[in-house]
Amino acid sequence: MITPSQQPMILIVDDVLSNVQILAEALSVDYRIKVASNGEDTLKIAQREPPDLILLDVMMPHMNGFEVCRRLKENTDTRNIAVVFVTAMSNGADEEKGLNLGAVDYITKPFMIPITKARIRNHISLKLQADLLGSLAFLDALTLIPNRRRFDETLISEWGRALRDTTPLSMAIINIDYFQKYNNYYGYGAGDVCLKMLAGGLVKRLNRPGDFIARYADDEFMVLLPDTHLDAARQITERLRMGIEMMGLEHYHPKAHAVVTISIGVATQSTVSKNIFPKVLSDAALDALYLAKKGGRNQVCHY
Repeated sequence: MITPSQQPMILIVDDVLSNVQILAEALSVDYRIKVASNGEDTLKIAQREPPDLILLDVMMPHMNGFEVCRRLKENTDTRNIAVVFVTAMSNGADEEKGLNLGAVDYITKPFMIPITKARIRNHISLKLQADLLGSLAFLDALTLIPNRRRFDETLISEWGRALRDTTPLSMAIINIDYFQKYNNYYGYGAGDVCLKMLAGGLVKRLNRPGDFIARYADDEFMVLLPDTHLDAARQITERLRMGIEMMGLEHYHPKAHAVVTISIGVATQSTVSKNIFPKVLSDAALDALYLAKKGGRNQVCHY
């Protein structure tokens, strides 16, 4: 059973209240509804809580629907929202303009509710399918956590957020100790099982909403800790290290600690500026990881 919070969200944008009421009444049973009466509010809502579909009036004061659509499609955070223009105009040139801007359809006024609902249902279905395919492209096939591609995109996004909000950003690089030796002794099938268990253990212990973890390479995980100073980042990563050690996964190797362990390098950029690039942070975390490895593994080092 789909709960109300799981229902697709539709943002209805129209400066005429009666039009909003007609659409909201027709759609509220199957969808979560938000409303806006102007372009500025539309852009703010779409940025803050992206809907699955926007029903966008063309003729509005100050900023018309075409301009709103253009801005939505220029923004990486909102470009994938499906936009359907709602208009009383039947001009082919206007329709072509809207479709070229990235809209997926036009609905004309006055509304024919059964047809309107059918069109919206089809577009919502296509949008959800596209979202599912897109999410699969960002998942690691083995561990089912985000992959390297997703991490790289998230790093750029969080770096920009830290720059705007003047907040610190911490990063951790996690490497499994003697994992090649593990594969050689137990076999690569057992190694895959170990990776999945470790990924689950790490995700379980990252319990803050903004924390992000991805599998970056065969035996390497990357963690982003937004708005996190170095002391807090060290505490979080030490909890990760201890949690993996306490899982007690057997590791038979003379230099290992009898169980699977991890080494972690942590770095914090306390002040992000336009003159600093994200690679500075990742390089520093990598240097810290090298210190952890050199110092005997199964430890957290910071830079």
